[in-house]
Amino acid sequence: MNLIETKNDLFSVPQGYYLAHCISSDFSLGAGVAKKIDEIFNMREKLNKQSHSFKGRVGIALCIDNVFNLVIKKVKYDSAQYSDLEDAIYDMKYQMEEKYITKLAIPHIGCGKEGFEWSIVRNILTDVFDDMNVEILVCSL
Repeated sequence: MNLIETKNDLFSVPQGYYLAHCISSDFSLGAGVAKKIDEIFNMREKLNKQSHSFKGRVGIALCIDNVFNLVIKKVKYDSAQYSDLEDAIYDMKYQMEEKYITKLAIPHIGCGKEGFEWSIVRNILTDVFDDMNVEILVCSL
């Protein structure tokens, strides 16, 4: 695994990268990166059409187009837990292995509104992807 932290806009990464971000299982997508992904990809509508059977589930990764939606809490007002983020990252990893995805671009996932510490999230990513040949581009402005 190669984790690269860069000052870059998540939405300007080159083609070939999948994106990942955190959401709640009610698919509210009302703030931050989730809101921007909804605006660009019409993600809320796609999630509601394709993933309605996953509503209420936490700790999963819903891949739509080239975006992994990491479901880390039930509703937007809930507090997220590191264990749910870790479960969702593991689910994303398994899907990446199945689809031969080797490039991922992410913000500091869970570190905005959710209040996670980046050092802990980075350690989770390192542990999960340690045995996989993947490039993870961490974008921040």
